[in-house]
Amino acid sequence: MPPMPMLSLLDRLLPLWILAAMAAGLVLGRAAPGIGAAAEAIQVAGVSLPIALGLFAMMYPVLAKVRYDRIGRITADRRLMGLSLTLNWVLGPALMFALAWLLLPDLPAFRTGVIIVGLARCIAMVLIWNDLARGCRETAAVLVAVNSVFQIAAFAGLGWFYLVALPGWLGLPAADAEVGFSTAAIAGSVLVFLGVPLAAGYLGRRIGEARRGREWYEGRFLPAVGPWALYGLLFTVVMLFALQGEAILAAPADVARIAAPLLAYFLLMFALATVAAKVAGLGYGDNAAVSFTAAGNNFELAIAVCIGTFGVTSGQALAGVVGPLIEVPVLLALVYAMRALGARWYRGENEPR
Repeated sequence: MPPMPMLSLLDRLLPLWILAAMAAGLVLGRAAPGIGAAAEAIQVAGVSLPIALGLFAMMYPVLAKVRYDRIGRITADRRLMGLSLTLNWVLGPALMFALAWLLLPDLPAFRTGVIIVGLARCIAMVLIWNDLARGCRETAAVLVAVNSVFQIAAFAGLGWFYLVALPGWLGLPAADAEVGFSTAAIAGSVLVFLGVPLAAGYLGRRIGEARRGREWYEGRFLPAVGPWALYGLLFTVVMLFALQGEAILAAPADVARIAAPLLAYFLLMFALATVAAKVAGLGYGDNAAVSFTAAGNNFELAIAVCIGTFGVTSGQALAGVVGPLIEVPVLLALVYAMRALGARWYRGENEPR
């Protein structure tokens, strides 16, 4: 049974919607040259208010779906949690660092943006990919919740390590010498654009279930707010490309070069994760959840951090914007790959639930 019919029209055509949003942003930027000044007039944590609202709209619906009361049961599985944490916080950032330096040695701003994408572990779209692949929803939700908390605690430190410390140890130019990297700025961006929606998602679920019950919360409230994640994404892309349009049109080859390490990363991480999960003895549902969590990246957070730290018209922000353009079609294709692997490796465990 192919996964595509499970998607809404908006979800199925998301790559096309993103392309349309990019085109609309380019047209808007050309038609309204003063949009940049207007967008920057009011800022939140160094990000223009319209983009900040779009980022929050992307993050909140997904975090509102997490069942925070089930974290303990799944986190008790040390094999699963150990593998997921290793893939997400050790192998993933290291692989993106290597690919960025290998494929973008002469483009420091784009390289820094790509490395930041590698540090931002997926906490949003992974739930969609996992569901399409018939992975375990509860495992995916727990991994999302754990990554959300771990990201707040570790993101800034990892940013310093991969952008400043490690390049220095290897004799490479450090990001602070090139672009004025600020650990404090990244920590602030993470707290605002991840911490706030995470707190809102947690408190919203607690209050909603306490007052109206879980059946109402998950059966009526979540379906009502869920589409806003994609609306927020599309709105943010429109605004970003309206502000980045001149740079994109001036150097399309740079966009293609940014895409190269991202494409290699998604494919390599997925392959490594699926094999590692199989070797570790995880069932199909857990394998899918671990693999998509490891392969995907939180481009919403990466965009927010790049904008807040380096500016909305920076090369780092452009690298973040290219992320969803590459990730969405690639991860959608990997849904089919996961289903095919399930049929071979798990003898029907991935049958529709």
